[in-house]
Amino acid sequence: MSRPRPGRSDGPAKWGAASYFAILLFSCVFLAVAMPWHVPRWVLGWYVIASLVTYLVYRHDKQAAAAHAWRTPESTLLLLGLCGGWPGAIVAQQRLRHKSSKQSFRCAFRITVLINAALFLYLNAPHGLRAGW
Repeated sequence: MSRPRPGRSDGPAKWGAASYFAILLFSCVFLAVAMPWHVPRWVLGWYVIASLVTYLVYRHDKQAAAAHAWRTPESTLLLLGLCGGWPGAIVAQQRLRHKSSKQSFRCAFRITVLINAALFLYLNAPHGLRAGW
């Protein structure tokens, strides 16, 4: 039986509320711009599916870590978040306590969230690349 690391519990990571706030904030921004900017409906579906897939990949990686099996590269986890799965990644990080304490990963993850949100706004803004959808 493995011993828990000092300072860790089975509960959510200490920064959990701030992470969930990011999902809430993005949801509000999404809803605020969806109608006036005519955001295609499939974009919401993309975020939902990408988040579900990302959550499942995090769960698989957490199980692999416990079993000392093949792990999902951090670059893959970050790419999934960048592609719109970051809400699912936040939920996985909090609920599964996976990738929630490694500072370098958390920093890179936050950057991918900001890039994704900025791309969402740019691609859907009336002056952006929306015409290409």
